[in-house]
Amino acid sequence: ASGNCRMKISLLDYGAGNVRSLRNALNAIGVDVEDITSPEQILSAGVLLFPGVGSFGNCMSVLKEKGYIEPLRAYIRANRPFLGICLGMQTLFDESEESPGVRGLEIIPGRVERFRVTELAVPQIGWNGLIPQQESPLLSALKPEDAVYFVHSFRVPPSANLGEWTLCETRYGETFVSGVARGNVAAVQFHPEKSGQAGLDLLAAFATSVSSHATVCRAPTEVLRKPESSCGYCKRIVACLDVRANDSGDLVVTKGDQYDVREKAGDVRNLGKPVSLARRYYEEGADEITFLNITGFRECPLTDLPMLQVLTEASRHIFVPLTVGGGIRDMVDANGIKSSALQVADAYFRAGADKISIGGDAVDAARDWLEHGRRGSSSIESISRVYGRQAVVVSIDPRRVWVSADDNAAGHPLADHSERSCRGPAGETHCWYECTVQGGRKGSGLDVIQVATAVEALGAGELLVNCIDADGQNSGFEMPLLNMVKEVVSIPVIASSGAGNAQHFVDVFKQTTAEAALAASIFHRKQVAIQEVKQVVVSHGISVRRSIVSRTPSRCPLVESHLPVWPTFLKSCATANAKILVLGSAAIVVATALMLDQDVVLLCASRIANFEAIMSSALCSLVNRASALLFFHETMHK
Repeated sequence: ASGNCRMKISLLDYGAGNVRSLRNALNAIGVDVEDITSPEQILSAGVLLFPGVGSFGNCMSVLKEKGYIEPLRAYIRANRPFLGICLGMQTLFDESEESPGVRGLEIIPGRVERFRVTELAVPQIGWNGLIPQQESPLLSALKPEDAVYFVHSFRVPPSANLGEWTLCETRYGETFVSGVARGNVAAVQFHPEKSGQAGLDLLAAFATSVSSHATVCRAPTEVLRKPESSCGYCKRIVACLDVRANDSGDLVVTKGDQYDVREKAGDVRNLGKPVSLARRYYEEGADEITFLNITGFRECPLTDLPMLQVLTEASRHIFVPLTVGGGIRDMVDANGIKSSALQVADAYFRAGADKISIGGDAVDAARDWLEHGRRGSSSIESISRVYGRQAVVVSIDPRRVWVSADDNAAGHPLADHSERSCRGPAGETHCWYECTVQGGRKGSGLDVIQVATAVEALGAGELLVNCIDADGQNSGFEMPLLNMVKEVVSIPVIASSGAGNAQHFVDVFKQTTAEAALAASIFHRKQVAIQEVKQVVVSHGISVRRSIVSRTPSRCPLVESHLPVWPTFLKSCATANAKILVLGSAAIVVATALMLDQDVVLLCASRIANFEAIMSSALCSLVNRASALLFFHETMHK
């Protein structure tokens, strides 16, 4: 048939955050992307997608500066196809507690407010389930046990004023609205492009509903409320890749033994190529992937940093959050060109990173804050101010300092190891944790509590808590350290250093309130598979994301037109010896779609019941498996 074309979606990128991953996700489902660069393009767009990260006030300020606010309001109020993501959903409301006095797009009545939970970390960073409140093709692609990726400190509380807008809700200590939809307009608080296969399926369902001219949301006759259908908040399993240049200048993944990354022969320990390993971990079910750049590349021009190339390539194939750390600081390259930490972070976000991790600079910023208070000039402050605190991770590298008595601790809080096997050199059972810099080679004099509380006050949204003494030992996570940190901060904590088997993940989630646990060498060397870790964790009653990457990713359908040419089409199919199936019921169509070979031409007989439902829910699967599709239906002939 003639008239086939790939769908095109216009992307409103207002200049904040990682939109590369969204472009890659749309390309993965067979959609072309056009960037919005002028207000006029908004009004002429056929389908508009608006992702947003950072602060509510900064977003609205940029939209105003670019002249986008009125065209955007007009487009949405005209009920034209629209999908907002994260801040792109929040801006639809009247205002936000995050930015008092700043008006939103005022499409939906209501106010965005900060989480009120006290027993859980804020921001919410991680995977959570959805509780559908309306029937919608957008959610039909998801299973009850699916989780999607959230990263936010502010949320929309349920309200009767929302009327038919509420699409789905989520529980995180309290119930909040995680999706809105009415007519052709929809928006979600989570990130589909970072939600693995579930997110790709949702984006494909949105594209399918638009291409088939079905509304994204149909007003239900009965509101759906099925709390039991949500998988709930999930603990995260994070795969970490320490990346550095070897002596030949090639980037390799390595792993240290108490931060020493060289073999006895002196060569840098080489455990594989960064992108290949990262892609493997994504396919095996990692919930996040962290790249820690442990080579400074201090003289490289900003545009030529090797990790930018790693991120760019990795984000083409990986649809879970990517964090990059190392070198996020003010820098001067070999040509004398200065770049601020914010500019370095911006380059990483543009290359595909979702979060950046700050190490040694964070310790210096903490010291400055403890001595002088907030100044607004640290890398933590400048980056979180633009991209939001949820985009800033601080990596802390503490080491044990054993003491024989409290008097020897100089006022630093002590951890009790009397019930653990580890002891100090003289049999000590108590220690304090000194934060280090320069890759663990130099002590800072600051304890982990001082640094953790300081960086949270400065704007960090998450802590990656390592332990030099446990690194590479495979003897389990440092529980006293983790509990010490969790007692004094309200932001999420990733446990790192010491994982040697699947049970260690169970232990850290049972014995601490850490939101995530990270491992490196046991995954690199295939000592333990990520799925094995998840199976063991689930068997102990701990919720984690169901993570199976489809071998045939969802794709939006090609548009078929000019159906009267079917006799010629059938003749050419017969000449090519293609198999032809004539199916007469919706049930057979859906069932057979899962078993089709690549050379099948699928013909659906006319008068199929519930034809539009098939178009919205099954077409993606059909297009994946069939080389050509023809639907005969009386409404199509019109």
